[in-house]
Amino acid sequence: MSIIANIRTLGASMLDLLRTRLELAAIELQEETGRLFGYLAWALAAAMLAFVGLLLAVLFVLVLFWDSHRLLAVGGMTVLFALGSAFAVARVRAGLKTRPPMMGATLAELRKDAGALKGESVHEG
Repeated sequence: MSIIANIRTLGASMLDLLRTRLELAAIELQEETGRLFGYLAWALAAAMLAFVGLLLAVLFVLVLFWDSHRLLAVGGMTVLFALGSAFAVARVRAGLKTRPPMMGATLAELRKDAGALKGESVHEG
């Protein structure tokens, strides 16, 4: 085999390696985007429920000085929306704390590639 053929083979291998890593990065970016939209939806739900809870709390205070059983109904709705908002906020916080590092698999593969090119032994784990 000539030197030019070896260089072409090496170049093709490097391009194939780069293509594979870019495909992995694209998949991870797509997954991260989906996760981000999920967190955004829960955050919007928390904001909406908190706003409704605040409105009902104000209504509760206004009605507090009115007749008798309206307070129980408005207070119950206020508690319901406030609990819903707290649940949504807790979901967002928990999701953000436990999310995997962005592009983790891609970075791990690139570290393995760099180690292999340096001649280090590569351990799967």
